[in-house]
Amino acid sequence: MAVRLLLLRVGLGRPHGRVVLLLNKIVFTRPAVCVATDKRHPLACKIHTCPRNLAGSKAASLHWTSERAVSVLLLRLLPAAYLYSGPAMDYSLAATLTFHGHWGLGQIVTDYVHGETSIKLANTDLYLLSALTFAGLCYFNYHDVGISRTVAMLWSL
Repeated sequence: MAVRLLLLRVGLGRPHGRVVLLLNKIVFTRPAVCVATDKRHPLACKIHTCPRNLAGSKAASLHWTSERAVSVLLLRLLPAAYLYSGPAMDYSLAATLTFHGHWGLGQIVTDYVHGETSIKLANTDLYLLSALTFAGLCYFNYHDVGISRTVAMLWSL
């Protein structure tokens, strides 16, 4: 019964008991892992939309939500930087761009780097690159025109 309720919640089943493998928006926002077996629908217990070690954790969900929040924040910060340039906006953009780039490159490392040593080396390089990026953007903000005025100059071309 628990598996059936889980499948109904994520949109993989119908109330009449027929399993329909349709992907809807709920599957992409909530992890679904079948932990019990359902003898009527053995295929349903093999459906996993997230790794087993993260199934019970809210950390992955919060990380995903944070990534989306930073992306939406960037969509609003870039036009705001054009309209309201200043040091607060410049350093906000530096932090947001660094987070956005770090998380994006982190997903590339997760997907394409294999082997324990390679993963450790890639993650170390990623943290080093992110630290240098943030330091470089802060240096640019302090010693030059800043990110917001640079965006304004680019948009005025």
